[in-house]
Amino acid sequence: MAQNRNGYGRDRYGSDRFADRRFGDGRFDYGSRERRDRASARAARGGGSRRGRGGSGAGGTASDGALMSRRTIVKGLLGAFSLAGVFKLSQHQIFYHDVNMERLEARRIANSTLHAKRGTLYDRNGNVLAASEECSNIALNTYNIEDKKKVASALVKHLGVEKSFANDKVNEETTWTYVALKVDQDVADALMEEGLAGIEFEQTIKRVYPYGQLASQVLGVVNTDNEGITGLELQYEQDLRGEDGWIARERGADGSYIAGGAYEKQAAVDGDDLVLTLDINIQREAEEALAEAVANSGAYHGSIIVTDPTSGEIFAACSYPTYNQADLSTARAEDMNLRVVTDAYEPGSVFKALVSGMAIDLGVADVDTTFDVPPVVLAGDDEVTDVDDRDYAMTMTLREIMRRSSNTGMILVGEKVGADNFAEYLDRYEIGHASGIDFPGENTGIVRSRDEYDGASVAAMSFGQSVSVAPVELTRAISAISNKGIMTTPHFLMAKKGVKVDWSAHDKQVLSEETATKVADMMLTVVDEGTGELGQVEGYEVSGKTGTGQRASETGGYELGRYLASFMGFAPTKDPKVQVYVTLDGTGYTSVAAAQPFATVMGAALQALGVKPTR
Repeated sequence: MAQNRNGYGRDRYGSDRFADRRFGDGRFDYGSRERRDRASARAARGGGSRRGRGGSGAGGTASDGALMSRRTIVKGLLGAFSLAGVFKLSQHQIFYHDVNMERLEARRIANSTLHAKRGTLYDRNGNVLAASEECSNIALNTYNIEDKKKVASALVKHLGVEKSFANDKVNEETTWTYVALKVDQDVADALMEEGLAGIEFEQTIKRVYPYGQLASQVLGVVNTDNEGITGLELQYEQDLRGEDGWIARERGADGSYIAGGAYEKQAAVDGDDLVLTLDINIQREAEEALAEAVANSGAYHGSIIVTDPTSGEIFAACSYPTYNQADLSTARAEDMNLRVVTDAYEPGSVFKALVSGMAIDLGVADVDTTFDVPPVVLAGDDEVTDVDDRDYAMTMTLREIMRRSSNTGMILVGEKVGADNFAEYLDRYEIGHASGIDFPGENTGIVRSRDEYDGASVAAMSFGQSVSVAPVELTRAISAISNKGIMTTPHFLMAKKGVKVDWSAHDKQVLSEETATKVADMMLTVVDEGTGELGQVEGYEVSGKTGTGQRASETGGYELGRYLASFMGFAPTKDPKVQVYVTLDGTGYTSVAAAQPFATVMGAALQALGVKPTR
């Protein structure tokens, strides 16, 4: 605005207006030049302002100073606020620019997860043991609920929740609260058809097991994030899990998707399917036989492992008690363990087969070598006797020692082997080493090193004491006898991505084929004529060895009246197709308790695999 000589200004439209003027304190003065001049003259004469006309000049100066001080404070505060505002604005525009843009983008773009399907687990015959299927998590946005009563009733009706629970949920003040997780899709669809505002549906994936709790300890479970946490689900997590994808879609201010808006998609990659060595029919027979044996024998628990000794493939593996992976709220942690892998025991007389193999392979004894076996033999300071409690000596061949399962006789065999050789062969059998099984949590037991041996070590270990092994470890060791001297690795994985997995690189020659054949023949005598007669299977030659191990007490020593009853065997003797190991821990009975379930499972496995009778 241009100012004219009369103190007026002309605005940009050409009209005359008062030219605004400001004092230093920011007030506007609309007076004429003459009035200002008169005020200046009065001030020069000492009259001060009209308000200060009756006072002294000093009084006018103090008033003006106070006024100016207040003005200064106000201006300082205004300046500080302005600087703070500028700083805050610069923060958002400069320092937080990327963060703010991300937040804006997040509001504009909606991301949805495309869940990958976890790989399917099949048994060796193509039966589905574990699979993934689509389902929904049900949640509530209570701020959107229009009729709380109807919503609560629908939750009770379709989801089966308690009425009090449903009422509590609908009365929460929240934009998201879960009501039920991993609901079957048909149930979720039925609830969705109610068309009730406030009920939210979140697509997800859940694991299903078509055979229920069968093989639950082997298969394992996944958590709510669909990650394997036990069993083969954990062992092969990297193969099974797959990779989730996503969809990003543009949405408007009201949250709805914009038709034709920005759209981007990353497809999910499903996990790999795996074929397992399990045979679901043999697995069922093993679990049923074991449950009955544990109940009949009064054992604390038991386990069975069924393998092909020539390849190490596991047809069945189980422990009892077991659990239902569909209801983990009732599962005990110890029942989720596959005890053939996770638990270690003193094996008892089953170990005598390995000691016999040592002696024959070394050439210090043969099948018909005779021993003068006394009724009592010292193992260190401990007296060892046979189960028949005889008080006289007997002449026994190695075959007879095996047939009778003579403790005193096997101690003499162990003495012939000697401590150094004994330790070497334990290492060959890989006793005390991991078996190589593809399963988490293997217990490698307790085995003394050679420099830890004392005067009783070899004697005690000769009949299966003072050494602790997991059933899977002993299964691997015995395969050196059943498989012509070559030890194979027990395993569950048969094929991946349609390609058979080769486990032969883990095979190991432990005994000569001749030695293995001789021990297998002695084990045939055990089942045909000796302590293992209850393990016979009609129509087949069966080689086996019984075991009655003493059970270690928690307070030291051995638990009285409680044993580890076991039976290890394979069939047919000359060309084995099946190997079975049964253990019953904490039973009051000897090995006879394990013989019946052994025979049942062995017979079922031979039939399921179509093995022709040999007798």
